[in-house]
Amino acid sequence: MLTIDGIPLHPLLVHAVVVLLPLAALSSVAIALVPAWRRRYAWPVLGVTLAGVAAVPMAKQAGEDFQAALAKNGVQNPAIQTHADLGTMLLPIALGFGVVVIALLVAGRLADRERQAEAPTTKTWRVISVVVSVLVVLLAVGTTVQTVRAGHSGSGAVWRGTGS
Repeated sequence: MLTIDGIPLHPLLVHAVVVLLPLAALSSVAIALVPAWRRRYAWPVLGVTLAGVAAVPMAKQAGEDFQAALAKNGVQNPAIQTHADLGTMLLPIALGFGVVVIALLVAGRLADRERQAEAPTTKTWRVISVVVSVLVVLLAVGTTVQTVRAGHSGSGAVWRGTGS
């Protein structure tokens, strides 16, 4: 199990997930709804999205290592398995979210070119960008909800039974 200054890597990576994914979700919804913002903020949104999505499999792997180390030391907590299951469910949702954000940026760019060409009969990319915008909003909500579910279950597994 990897540690940094004695702290398991998993909780450190989880902080990247719980900060970056909701930030990416919020910013991607903003650029999906306001095309002018998409043109201006596409690169930062893409960067935050890719960093958040990339943090998920790293946190998952570190979590599996952490879970194995705990089991080796005799720690048996069913809440840890619940947390692991929720984290596993987050991975495909986050990957799908990342894909639709990229699709939005591509379709939006092509829709902008289509609009600038002022071709009155060609609206293909504008329609596609609207459809992809809807998908971005849906997957942004799903990603955020699943991130909160997994994060809450993990914090519950750690803190349940402590304190007064």
